[in-house]
Amino acid sequence: MMTGSSLGGVLADIESRSTWMPRAASTVAHEVDDIYSFILWLCVLFFVGIVGVTVYFAWKYRRQSEDQRTSPIHHSTKLELAWSILPTILLLVMFYWGFKVWMKMGVPPDDTLDVRVTARQWTWQFDYPREGFSGANELVVPVGKAVKLTMTSEDVLHSFFVPEFRIKKDVIPKRYSVVWFEAPETGVFNVFCTEYCGKDHSRMITRVRVVSQEDYQKWVATEGMGDAFAKMPLSEKGKIYFNRFGCGQCHSLDGSANTGPALNGKYGTMEQCADGTEIKVDDNYIRDSIENPMSVIVKGYQPKMPSFKGKIKTEQITAIIEYLKSIGK
Repeated sequence: MMTGSSLGGVLADIESRSTWMPRAASTVAHEVDDIYSFILWLCVLFFVGIVGVTVYFAWKYRRQSEDQRTSPIHHSTKLELAWSILPTILLLVMFYWGFKVWMKMGVPPDDTLDVRVTARQWTWQFDYPREGFSGANELVVPVGKAVKLTMTSEDVLHSFFVPEFRIKKDVIPKRYSVVWFEAPETGVFNVFCTEYCGKDHSRMITRVRVVSQEDYQKWVATEGMGDAFAKMPLSEKGKIYFNRFGCGQCHSLDGSANTGPALNGKYGTMEQCADGTEIKVDDNYIRDSIENPMSVIVKGYQPKMPSFKGKIKTEQITAIIEYLKSIGK
């Protein structure tokens, strides 16, 4: 049986949705939906009106007999002015309304939480300069706080899209693009790449977690090398880093095929290379694979992995090595 609180949550979720759109979960989402609905129903109105009048005229002025001839046709200045001026006014209204909301979406407020976003095949990385840590594999933000995302790509063109926030921005190599949002309610929302970026484009999904200010501070304390994190075993830290830097996007841990080689049970074994040689999977091999992935290509795999040199610290690589040691076959 549904309780009062759960029923209220369902009704609130239904209220936040429109017939055509997903849940509106940002301060600008309803404004975007209003413009969309206005243009949609305006198009419906004109489509029905034009088609209806066309059908009516085709029936009313149909040919009545074989010898009937078309009456002389004269232009109507009033009618011509009406069908020229009215659409022009409607277009100006749509332009002004859309431009106003577009400017609002494109100019972040002064007091924002700044997050840097790095896209690569096929993962997202979120860095928090103010909090002093980097490499988060999901975007965690406090509720009711404007968030500014400064984004770039390490390889090909990507596109950052959160349907519930109504924000979408291309993420371009060697350039920075900016988008911002403010979520007035807590929740979890999917982040998609909406620009085809290669084989595993469809798997380039992460999430935005909108949490309370208290939960955000707890998350920062844990992810930002707080006391609890400092006391964690090195292999467990390595698991966090493994997920944070998106290693699991290309490397499976259950032996299944993926873009990159499976990593479970690999430590200490001999790996077959594309050039016919063999190499032992040890600490040096793992570090070199992270920093210089093109130096050794495993047989049967394409050179796809980007270099993480300068992006992953030595102690983080050490933790990842310990984590890979701990993974059995």
